[in-house]
Amino acid sequence: MILLAAGASRRLGRPKQLLNYAGRPLLARAAEAALAAESSGVFVVLGAFAEEIQLVLHGDGLRVVLNSEWKEGMASSIRGGVRAAMEAMPGLDGVLLMACDQPHLTAGHLGALMRKFEECGGARIVASEYAGVVGIPAIYPRADFSTLLALKGDEGARKLLRGVADGIVRVPFAGGELDIDAPEDLGRLGSCGG
Repeated sequence: MILLAAGASRRLGRPKQLLNYAGRPLLARAAEAALAAESSGVFVVLGAFAEEIQLVLHGDGLRVVLNSEWKEGMASSIRGGVRAAMEAMPGLDGVLLMACDQPHLTAGHLGALMRKFEECGGARIVASEYAGVVGIPAIYPRADFSTLLALKGDEGARKLLRGVADGIVRVPFAGGELDIDAPEDLGRLGSCGG
């Protein structure tokens, strides 16, 4: 799994990775869900505020990937995470990309994505579906690694999802549409502080 958490949260005005939801920082909650679903390797890509943010990460199986090119945008984090995963696990069939700013994400949903991926023989993209769209968390098969490694700028892997929309296996994700990008999103989050 690759947990993308390198952004500077410019629109929010403070590191969203450290925002508290239900008593835990968003990044810690996402990392815990990832570890609970997959113990063989969770790659956390950090960039802006990396030293401060890294302090909330705990757990065997977490591997921090420092993205020195984080200012380029999300594509650099995806490339760094995929490269790190491929180096550490050469026989990898696919990578699951996830973000830290979806507070309703659970280990159960991540497990459902992985089960679907296995059912498809690791040959198809398996993505979350919420609010009428498909998005992350999503698993990309090995055949798509070169496309992920070619992403540039602030484009995420959603571009790839749009390009093959009909062939994507979808897993419903209740509440997946809630992510934290701007101050107005904090009101929808509820018990947020920090």
